[in-house]
Amino acid sequence: MASPPQNHLDWRSLYPFESRWAELASGRMHYLDEGPGSGSASPPSDTGAAALLFVHGNPTWSFHWRRFVAALRSRHRCVAVDHLGCGQSDRPERLLQLVDHIANLRTLVEQLDLRRITLVAQDWGGAIGLGAMLRMPERLQRIVLFNTGAFSPHYIPWRIRACRLPVMGRLAVQGANLFSLAALRMTLARRKRLEPAVDAGYLAPYDSWADRRGVYAFVRDIPAPHSHDSPTANALDAIERQLPSLADRPACLVWGMRDWCFRPDCLDRFLQAWPRAEVHRLADVGHWVVEDAPEESLGLVQQFLACSGGGHAVVK
Repeated sequence: MASPPQNHLDWRSLYPFESRWAELASGRMHYLDEGPGSGSASPPSDTGAAALLFVHGNPTWSFHWRRFVAALRSRHRCVAVDHLGCGQSDRPERLLQLVDHIANLRTLVEQLDLRRITLVAQDWGGAIGLGAMLRMPERLQRIVLFNTGAFSPHYIPWRIRACRLPVMGRLAVQGANLFSLAALRMTLARRKRLEPAVDAGYLAPYDSWADRRGVYAFVRDIPAPHSHDSPTANALDAIERQLPSLADRPACLVWGMRDWCFRPDCLDRFLQAWPRAEVHRLADVGHWVVEDAPEESLGLVQQFLACSGGGHAVVK
């Protein structure tokens, strides 16, 4: 388990939640469980067992969802995970792949017996969350996605390609922490920068070579465009083929249109599978939508939850 360094304690007031832990085969997974029904599994017949399941990407952790959990926990059970290798979860020795993270999330969902799930995901969290839910679709009720993908990439931005260079890429990502440091600026478009305490919160779990192994693992796990010869490429292809099977679930897609990573064409690929999804295009917002447009993104999700999405297209 990563221990945030003492000089980063100023971010803790932004993250006023009780830490919980799940014992998995590969290590202990840290997660938050806040709101009605939190802290214990709900009986299968309990109609109040609905939960919001927050799934982060790279190089973030459950801290990414702090505003949402704080705002929504009065009415909703909010479960926010730290993938193994990330946040305050254990650091496995080997580099994990997409299939590992899907299996770990599925195990946590089963341990907590989460039902009537609203998946809220971003970045790698989309592929991980949808990959897990497609293996237990009876537990999935609604979908909320911020800039993400659930299919093999057609391109890899040059800023990420540089981080995948042999030797030098790993030294930059896992050694100098350049991937995380760059994310604090390159994920924004409407805002110039985050508050210092927020920067500190994102960086806190990733303060050493060992603690950044998971960040590098995600970068390394991105399959080459149009490749179909790796476990992750095969998993993404399978997820994409099955996306239409979730078209009957109310879905809300909130997209930062100035994201250079998960660009608008990624949104279009989801809409091919879910033509009735509710869509909000934020013209001047970057990759970290919940940081770049915090009040707007939270308000859109609250509105969606209040009306259960309805399943009808709302284009903005």
